[in-house]
Amino acid sequence: MSDNHMKKLSFIILFLFSCLNAQEKLTGSYMELSHHFSNFEITMQPPDISEYNRLKKKPGMAILYSMILPGMGELYAGDYGWAQYLTITDGVIWGTLFGFNIYGSFQRDNYKAFASSKAGVFIGGKDEKFFADLGNYTHVAEFNREAELERNFIEIYNENTHKWNWKSQTDRKEYRKMWKSSETAFNNIRFSAGALILNRIVSVINAVRLVSKHNKNLKEELSWNMYFGVNSNATLPTSFTMNFTHSF
Repeated sequence: MSDNHMKKLSFIILFLFSCLNAQEKLTGSYMELSHHFSNFEITMQPPDISEYNRLKKKPGMAILYSMILPGMGELYAGDYGWAQYLTITDGVIWGTLFGFNIYGSFQRDNYKAFASSKAGVFIGGKDEKFFADLGNYTHVAEFNREAELERNFIEIYNENTHKWNWKSQTDRKEYRKMWKSSETAFNNIRFSAGALILNRIVSVINAVRLVSKHNKNLKEELSWNMYFGVNSNATLPTSFTMNFTHSF
């Protein structure tokens, strides 16, 4: 056999040997890689939202607090801010209401006592209309004549039980002044009551808005963080971990 034939044969044997060796290494690497992946583990930890539920505000509670005292719903929502002026305003309105009530009652007692002494009025059992008519006419007969002319017979007073007779027009006008002062005070009480209701409506709307804002911000603060890691241990299979955490 010639030298050329020997060289070709040696080359072919070497090539076949190299291919077999490469195939064996590739197969081993593939098996090892498959073994590792077969032992991969994924760990997922969902966020615990108990803290969020604990810190979340309830609109119903904010409404209740604002109805009791304006500004308290906003305080519950965590933003007292300008709501403190609603609380102050409520205190001022209540003070004004009590002031009007005291003054109105005082003036009512005054004009009744004045009518009793100056016009001979028997106070007991008389309604508000009687005391209003009392200041517009000099005596009961004058009122009854006008009611008869207008055919308002149902409004005619019994001159024995509902009599009055002012000694002078000055006294009647003085009575009328006290009566009007009392009525104005009581009318202002109605306005004050309306202001109290309006103040609470404003506080309720603002408190609900702040609670909604608080809960929205709380949800946005509920952040998700994902962590990846590979755990290697000589005695345990290699594991792959993926963790989710949240923070407030």
